[in-house]
Amino acid sequence: MTDSPEQDEVPSEEQLDIPADVQSYDKFSKIDGSTYDRANQFLRDRTYITAREWAMARLCADFRTETGVEMTKIGDNLPHLVPFMTDTYSPQAVNQARSSFEDKVRKAGATFLYGAMSDFFTAEELDDVMYEATEVAKFLLEVEGVDLSVEQELKAEENITEVMREVREHSAALRHDEVSCPECGHQFDADDS
Repeated sequence: MTDSPEQDEVPSEEQLDIPADVQSYDKFSKIDGSTYDRANQFLRDRTYITAREWAMARLCADFRTETGVEMTKIGDNLPHLVPFMTDTYSPQAVNQARSSFEDKVRKAGATFLYGAMSDFFTAEELDDVMYEATEVAKFLLEVEGVDLSVEQELKAEENITEVMREVREHSAALRHDEVSCPECGHQFDADDS
């Protein structure tokens, strides 16, 4: 009898235990080979979240079902899902990290909005803050595997700029009975909506 053609590679026992959706998950593949400390330091330098919180929030969003989030699947398969995570997590640890992420986003949002509404920043300074924040957010999305077209990026930046103009205008009206915009001279009245 002659040798048979090359046979398909037989999956290892470990691979058989990994669910198909975990095996095909590739959101963090662009940073394969990175360490937790490196990812964490990048985030700490630019955001209010940790690498653990970022990874858990992303996974919880991606592994959400009609009945909830698959916390056990995420925790048990964490090293297969995120290259820089080396240990498994309990469902409670997954939930705690996701909750921490949500709390920090809310607090950061409130802090940013207060800064924007309080007149601590000029319009140009606020545009700079928004530009930097947008660049970091786009980078994180790209690391997760989202490909943004130039048109999508420009449209998002345009929308953000418009919203921030409205925030500045309405917050000026809230802070003062009457005030004129230093840029265009528009008069604001507290009764204006």
